[in-house]
Amino acid sequence: MRAVLDTNVVISAIFFGGMPLKIVRAAFAKKVELVASRAVLREYREVAERLHVQFPSVNYRRPLSILESKLIIVRPVALGETVCRDPDDDAIIACALGGKAKVICSGDDDLLALNGFRGLEIMQPSDFCQRMKI
Repeated sequence: MRAVLDTNVVISAIFFGGMPLKIVRAAFAKKVELVASRAVLREYREVAERLHVQFPSVNYRRPLSILESKLIIVRPVALGETVCRDPDDDAIIACALGGKAKVICSGDDDLLALNGFRGLEIMQPSDFCQRMKI
């Protein structure tokens, strides 16, 4: 299954572990195909750099680099209009549609509220793990 991980899931995996880390490991084991656009990758890096200030002991660069090497880079679709309550989240939607992903995994209420938009299933990490049996 093709999926997009929202930034909060990637950052949680790197800095805190838990279910988000299980999802990333499932991608490494090729149980799920992860897609991202250049804009989404940029957001992953920017947020990781900001959080690193609070958690300087966490080496985020290596895990993020490994994750990036496993991602399928896609061209996002042009949405033509703002679709999410938080316009910054439109990049995740555009990436999923451009990458023909079926699922967006996110803990963000603004994205979760769009479940079903253009056929996308948007689910929390716990639901994603249950669905993928990871």
